[in-house]
Amino acid sequence: MKKKNVSNEYIKQFYKKNKINFVVAFLEVLLITAGTLVLSWLLQQTTDLIAGNNTTFKLQDLALIALFLFIGCLGAYWISYFSKPKFITKGISQYKEYIFEKITKKNISAFIGEGPSKYISSLTNDIATIEKGYLWNTFDIVANILLFVGSLTLMFIYNWLLTLIALGLSIIPIVITIILGNYMAKTEKKVSDQNETYTATIKDTLSGFSVIKAFKVEAEMIKNFKNNVKRLAICQSRKYKIQILMEMAGLAAALLVQIGIFLIGAYLAISGKGVTAGTTIVFVQLLNFILNPIQIVPKSLAERKAAKALIEKIALEIEQNVREEKTSNINKLEAGIKINNLSFGYTEEKEILHNVSLNFELGKKYAIVGTSGSGKSTLLNLLMASNDNYKGNICYDNIEIKDISSDNLYNIESIIQQTVFIFNASIKNNITMFQEFKEEDIEKAINLSGLRTLVNEKGLDYICGENGSGLSGGEKQRISIARCLLRKTQILLVDEATAALDAETAYQVSNSILNLNGVTSIVVTHSLEEALLKKYDEIITLKNGSIIESGTFDTLINNKGYFYSLFTVSQ
Repeated sequence: MKKKNVSNEYIKQFYKKNKINFVVAFLEVLLITAGTLVLSWLLQQTTDLIAGNNTTFKLQDLALIALFLFIGCLGAYWISYFSKPKFITKGISQYKEYIFEKITKKNISAFIGEGPSKYISSLTNDIATIEKGYLWNTFDIVANILLFVGSLTLMFIYNWLLTLIALGLSIIPIVITIILGNYMAKTEKKVSDQNETYTATIKDTLSGFSVIKAFKVEAEMIKNFKNNVKRLAICQSRKYKIQILMEMAGLAAALLVQIGIFLIGAYLAISGKGVTAGTTIVFVQLLNFILNPIQIVPKSLAERKAAKALIEKIALEIEQNVREEKTSNINKLEAGIKINNLSFGYTEEKEILHNVSLNFELGKKYAIVGTSGSGKSTLLNLLMASNDNYKGNICYDNIEIKDISSDNLYNIESIIQQTVFIFNASIKNNITMFQEFKEEDIEKAINLSGLRTLVNEKGLDYICGENGSGLSGGEKQRISIARCLLRKTQILLVDEATAALDAETAYQVSNSILNLNGVTSIVVTHSLEEALLKKYDEIITLKNGSIIESGTFDTLINNKGYFYSLFTVSQ
């Protein structure tokens, strides 16, 4: 999809089910613009009437017109009071919702390589720029252009020569501000990029605060933070300098046009070229409506262009690593999972898995062991359809995983990872993931996952705290087990779920997983506890991305091969 088409889909969100509010708000712009021009005409008529020049309307007629004009302007602003804020807030809300929804369609491992900071920045820092620069400026630009055109029309009617001179004097400053506007868009993007880095620094520092304190690197982190603040300040300073240059160009245009028009207007009046007192005053009035757009519109267009650049930036980022919708559906596994000659690498230069072939039968328990970097977690990620760029086959009941829709795949399998994310919500909502389930099913999941003691002690309505700060590591892992049990998936993938737990808690959690009946468990584990390993139907040993050996615990111990060495060293 082309860049323009991608960004257009995002821009459409501002107007989705919001067109009536936009049209009504736009009507207010038209009414106010028309009212402003009528006011200028009224000023000319009144001045000429006072000066004794022939006019079409009498004083009482002009007074009545002025009354209607006043009422009309109040009505227009009353329309704006309701429609414009509603259009802006609804449009921005829909835009945010669309971005968030698109983010949820990305690959399950997308954030491993990308990180969330760019999306946090896009949904926070960039939103204000887009709201002001794109939405509010739309009305300001249209209003100023209409006022510019309307004023020019009246000026041509009053005196075409002065009008042409005004336009001629204004061309050069307009060109200068448009050129600066292009620089403004590029600078705005640089500010956005630096804001991402700044946001990431704050997030990393606060998330890793305990590590920072433990290793006593506060000074280094402060230095890193200051450097990021400095780089952001430099980008923002460049942006503000360009804004000032644009304002200066606009001011120069205003002074140039105003001085020139006053001098030439004075000459025409003295020479008796048909310029009346009313015409002179209305020309001064309309001249402001010519000069203001010259100052405002280029700057507003630059801000709008910069805002659109941010929209295009987030659109392109979000459209990467999105899993395409698949056509094959599978609701229940009948045979199991077969992997044949699987090879994979995140880059072409470095392959992580080499010709891996495995057969996972339904209802059995499998352990995947090996040293760090042997490809264990990568294998599990591929089973979660994290990446389609592999060689070989991963088949669920003879259907290639690439062809299975995400909804169907995640109805079949679920995963428990080493890092469990806990929402700042109740224990119940963290188990159900904010979905509706039967109470008996929730209770069963609580009992099977070993959460009964916690629930009896604190209750299902206990708020877990930010990322589970009110829970222990074992309690968080049991919640992750309960989540999977509640979904009743056939396949349970477990990726180093007990690595961060103490030995006793790790054993209890692992034992809970192995005691689940009717569930096919594929467990990546670093823990080589004999009592637990004997419960697995098959142990698969990986080394440098290849399967070295596999079998039951007793078989592998008797073989005295690579697994035997790993087990012996761990004891």
